[in-house]
Amino acid sequence: MSKAQQTANGSTAWVDHIPVLWFEPQVHRPKRQLILFLHHLGGTKESTVPMLKDLAAQGFVALSFDAWQHGERGTEPREEMVKRVFGNFRRHMWPILGHTTLDTLRIIDWAASSLDVEPHVYMGGLSMGGDVAVAAAGIDHRIERVAAVVATPDWLRTGMEDAFHPGTPIPPGKADRYAEYFYHRLNPLTNLASYAHGPAIYFLCGEKDTHVPPDGAFRFQSALRETNPAAAEQIRIRLIPGLNHLDVRDHRLWWPDCLAWLTHP
Repeated sequence: MSKAQQTANGSTAWVDHIPVLWFEPQVHRPKRQLILFLHHLGGTKESTVPMLKDLAAQGFVALSFDAWQHGERGTEPREEMVKRVFGNFRRHMWPILGHTTLDTLRIIDWAASSLDVEPHVYMGGLSMGGDVAVAAAGIDHRIERVAAVVATPDWLRTGMEDAFHPGTPIPPGKADRYAEYFYHRLNPLTNLASYAHGPAIYFLCGEKDTHVPPDGAFRFQSALRETNPAAAEQIRIRLIPGLNHLDVRDHRLWWPDCLAWLTHP
């Protein structure tokens, strides 16, 4: 790990190959509890600063990190990366989701030893960040509570349309063996047994979102009911009336509900 740097916009460090940003609690709580919040496709850890500050103000250690191929880990301009991903979604998106999900475990390990946080972690994320949060909760039982905003437990994203041009389908592309590895092991909808421990997951979905269709959350909940009714009871879904995918740029439409879920269980 690199030496932590403290700035007005939080503390930063490199944990192995992962750049991390966090804020210390601004009010006292009996225990130091970690909440992670991850960014959308094309975003960075810095884009989550407003959310991290609100979480820290509630007394939590609030942390984000750059997803694989994003921010300080990026190797190409943002616009080129996003274009590449949607040029072959399964080939390029699934490894981003997979690597970032696994990185979450490393960051929690590091936070437990270096930031002295409890092994009871909450996690949220916006769009791609929410996809990662749901997947991570399946493989790391320390993640007990998740808020997934305009996100999906179905990495296929069946019926996905262009966020900027609703009605225009995005071809799913074709995964290679490398991408399939992550999908088969981490895709929540096809790994239902990973959720038998019953993490509390709140999907905040846009009623008009055709980019990340909300039906994935409902299918996940329904499939869990058939295999593990107790775990399915821990899934909550809210359809935000009239909300499309790009509307989430107005944080007022979803953040108060998300913040309450993460900070007042």
